[in-house]
Amino acid sequence: MIISVFVFEETLFVRPFNADEHFHVKSTAHETMDGGILEPSLYTVKAMAILDNDGNRMLAKYYDDQFPTPKEQKQFEKNLFSKTHRANSEIIMFEGLTCVYKSNVDLFFYVVGSSQENELILASVLNALYDAVNQILRKNVEKRALFENLDAVYLAVDEICDGGIILDADSTSIVQKVAIRSDDIPLGEQTVAQVLQSAKEQIKWSLLK
Repeated sequence: MIISVFVFEETLFVRPFNADEHFHVKSTAHETMDGGILEPSLYTVKAMAILDNDGNRMLAKYYDDQFPTPKEQKQFEKNLFSKTHRANSEIIMFEGLTCVYKSNVDLFFYVVGSSQENELILASVLNALYDAVNQILRKNVEKRALFENLDAVYLAVDEICDGGIILDADSTSIVQKVAIRSDDIPLGEQTVAQVLQSAKEQIKWSLLK
């Protein structure tokens, strides 16, 4: 006798399998233009970028070889910015890619996936990126503050996505991990600003004692 096994809400059900039964399984794979099926992939994100209000790169990470050179990447960013900086929507199909984005003051945040990618997944990554940056910059999301905290923002991007695979989409968790990693940086690798800030904190607390 053949046994079929079902798992529903962490509960295991076992019952005899009837060969006359027919089951319909909904595939999560994407269908190609010629009717073929693309295998599901964990490599969801193709790129993440933050541009200023002139379309210049503040930060960018690319996770595949569609734009292999810095020149091609910057040209893509320039073209993407020209298409989106005056648009009211939050999603665009651009150069065969799905791009979700949002802006604040003088910064534009972008997350890019394939044309078949679920835009809701990309939007969750975008929201995680924006909310994490918002917390790191203490709600002062603008170009100057981002530049002054660029190292922490890069760490946040690495916590969100690695090689195109989404690791974390919870902004609070991401910021906590960034704080831990920042504290673990050896003194010799800290920037002058970080050392001065640490010295200021120590002086402040010594005066309050």
